[in-house]
Amino acid sequence: MASSFKSSSPIAQEIVARDIAECSEDEVAENVFEDDESGLDSGSESGPVLYTQPTGVAFGYRRPSIVADPVNEPVLTRIERKQSRDAERSLLRDNHLLPPKHVPEEQPGMLTKLYKALFSTKVRRTPGDEEVPRITVQPSESSPLLGSPPASPHEHLNEQWEAAVASGKIETTWQREAKTIATYSRSLILTFLLQYSINIASIFAVGRIGKVELGAVSLATMTANILCYAPMQGLATSLDTLCAQAYGSGHKHLVGLQLQRMTYFLWVLVVPVAVLFFFAKDILLHIVPDPRSAELAGLYLRIITIGVPGFAAFEGGKRFVQSQGLFIATTYVLLIAAPINIFINWLLVWHFGWGFIGAPISVAITQTLMPLLLLSYVAFVDGSQCWGGFTSRALTNWGPMIWLALPGMVMVMAEWLAFEILTLVTSQFGTSYLAAQSILVTLTSTTFMIPFPVSIAASTRVANLIGARLINAAKTSAKVAFCAGCIIGLFNLTLLAGLRYQLPLLFTQDEEVIGIVAKVMPLVAVMQVFDGLAAVAHGLLRGIGKQSFGGYANLSIYYLIALPISFATAFALDWKLTGLWLGTTIGLALVAMVEYWYTYISDWEQSALDAENRNAAG
Repeated sequence: MASSFKSSSPIAQEIVARDIAECSEDEVAENVFEDDESGLDSGSESGPVLYTQPTGVAFGYRRPSIVADPVNEPVLTRIERKQSRDAERSLLRDNHLLPPKHVPEEQPGMLTKLYKALFSTKVRRTPGDEEVPRITVQPSESSPLLGSPPASPHEHLNEQWEAAVASGKIETTWQREAKTIATYSRSLILTFLLQYSINIASIFAVGRIGKVELGAVSLATMTANILCYAPMQGLATSLDTLCAQAYGSGHKHLVGLQLQRMTYFLWVLVVPVAVLFFFAKDILLHIVPDPRSAELAGLYLRIITIGVPGFAAFEGGKRFVQSQGLFIATTYVLLIAAPINIFINWLLVWHFGWGFIGAPISVAITQTLMPLLLLSYVAFVDGSQCWGGFTSRALTNWGPMIWLALPGMVMVMAEWLAFEILTLVTSQFGTSYLAAQSILVTLTSTTFMIPFPVSIAASTRVANLIGARLINAAKTSAKVAFCAGCIIGLFNLTLLAGLRYQLPLLFTQDEEVIGIVAKVMPLVAVMQVFDGLAAVAHGLLRGIGKQSFGGYANLSIYYLIALPISFATAFALDWKLTGLWLGTTIGLALVAMVEYWYTYISDWEQSALDAENRNAAG
């Protein structure tokens, strides 16, 4: 079901078509040969499939954006085709349409019975259904008349699956959906935590120096997010479409061309970003009341400018490997880069005694290292088949690419700004409040790394089931995801509320800052429930193809309701930081309610029909 909810952009099609037309005869011949080889593997595995790799690594360094529409790749990789067949086979076994994988015990013990009653993924049989139903595949004109060689593991599985779906025999259980969502989520949670650790390592290192330095890091990161990271990540989202369509066109070297084109474009944007970062201190001095915080934030931004080209290259490189189904590549890179970043922070800030300046240097080094590690993976492990070498064609055809990238940039920036503006406003309350805000943002962003991957997993699973025309199964999966969001939210609530005095000690020893954090923490803890539910709700909307509603609902509620409440309570009622977080909490609660309501009233049958039409359209 990789293409169940793919976005077929006319602009992207125009770009890829133009690049194909400019291919040389040698390039065409080479790609035709590759297509012939890949076609041998596809065999009977055409049609809707039940597995798509969850695409979550493409999101950002701070709080991930939940607005940008995901685009699934139109062609499954060889690994994904196998995983799809395994998922179909599991559901067929769950519904007793295939023999069990393991021979059941004739007289199971008490523990075995208890385990099956609680955790078995099998659909409960109705009385009288003792025999395993067999799905018969009718012979076709091409079927052999006499004995044939042994069937391959996937022989007739697609026909069996289609027959079972058509006859309405496929059901699922909450145990199966819980297991699937947990399997999808675990690697994403690890990846997000590793990626986010690159930023919080600096906050941990600097927070021990003093509250002014802690607040300055938060202020600098907020400025970098708005002026650099969010725009570049938003622009790079166009590669989700361009690389996927280039990969599916059969001209796989065009994936590398799209990467080069976007990377060069982002590097051009580094110039104005560098100018803004160079004069950031002068700008912040007119906005932030505390001059020392503005000076340190400006210094931080000047230094991390060195790492911006690496950040841009890594954003493009992630899409390059993801379009080939190599999602594990980014995880491997982060498994190496994150510990190195922590070590460099300790080495520069504390061991060498460089203090505050060591934190931005470590960020710049890590951001430069990450694309080099990703390049090493492509060169020595996998992914080089889509690299056709450097070409001057990457300097042409920029116009359509920019036009395609702008909407993604606007949506990502709009949501980032809604959160980051609170940090800027907090600076008006003084250095202690700015440091406390830095701690609260870091903690809530870290806890968000659990429900957000679950929302991606739920989105993927629901989309797969919808694309396979299993409406009831998709609704069961949605209910499981909702329960998971509740459980995670309550877990985060308990964690933050129970450790309201201990967690700030990880960042600072300043008593005033700790007191402010502890005062606001109960409200922030309550927000965790709505944060988890809202994340899962948006994932479900993406799963049924209604992600645009979720995006506009988020932005409307944040800007029209949440931010006005935050400003009114923070300044008019003088609640300060408590008021700012109250508006955010109310906003997330409204987002969750509105999105679940829309999910409930949506026509899931129509969503399945829309997915089928998109598949038919190619």
